[in-house]
Amino acid sequence: MAIERLPLNALRAFAEAAREGSFKSAADRLGVTPGAVSRQVRQLEERLGTVLFERHANGVSVNAAGRRLADDVDVGLERIAAGVTAVGQQAHAATTLLLSAPPSFAQLWLLPRLAAFEARETRVEISLDASQALTLPAWQHDGARLALRYGRGPWPGSRSVKLFEDTLVPVCAPGLMEHASIETPADLLDQTLFEVGWCSRQAGDFPGWRGWFDAAGLSGIEMPRQRHYSLYSLALDQAIAGRGVMLASYPVVADRLASGVLTRPFGDHYRLDSPFAYELILPATGEAPPRVQRFIDWLLGEAARFRQG
Repeated sequence: MAIERLPLNALRAFAEAAREGSFKSAADRLGVTPGAVSRQVRQLEERLGTVLFERHANGVSVNAAGRRLADDVDVGLERIAAGVTAVGQQAHAATTLLLSAPPSFAQLWLLPRLAAFEARETRVEISLDASQALTLPAWQHDGARLALRYGRGPWPGSRSVKLFEDTLVPVCAPGLMEHASIETPADLLDQTLFEVGWCSRQAGDFPGWRGWFDAAGLSGIEMPRQRHYSLYSLALDQAIAGRGVMLASYPVVADRLASGVLTRPFGDHYRLDSPFAYELILPATGEAPPRVQRFIDWLLGEAARFRQG
């Protein structure tokens, strides 16, 4: 098919719907209505003469033909985006670094440390994309597009450098400890528990409170009250307010523990090792531009200090 006849808007709507597994989520990302996404996908299916999604009463799921097309479209759109970004960056004297990172990690671990690097490297302009979706990394002239990810590699089309492993720990407000007797894992059965669900394809492998209780020797118990959140910040606010106990990723809450707004009721005991790690995702080939390499070196140094602390 000639490039001038490619239905680019329909392809983009289809790619977002395939990636999100939902017309509504794709519409939210594109800033249009779910009906518009549905129409674009239907027009693309009619043009190709094949169905790309299985429609169900409670949503849609991409079929085998759709998945194959989605993979190719994603690569094409990423290359187009990389090309447009590279051309735009040529007009800037400063090095531009686009860094994609999970929202909670960006807000609670990276940003408090990033100011020191930006004060030292004034000609590196860093833009943060707070997203769970993996952005394909790329070197771009004298800049780069990189990603920080929480999960388990390998990451397709890239190479990764591990920053640190993760541990899940119960945390709560010190005030809650003053009014509740929490001395053993069984004492949490009387508390409201907060749990964060990861918006990731790997989320099914992530342990929650059930896994923590099993590891603490309380397998088979009836689970106490739980509140589930999609954002760390929501659960964290509730824990800081003293409304319950949160099962938290230690790197994300480490600064809050150090400041004293949160505490670990069991100290160093009853920690649950996560199967996931925090990693820096780099392009599979090529070398980093000098200023980008200085950022990478700084980040790895911060990660090493965090591990040692």
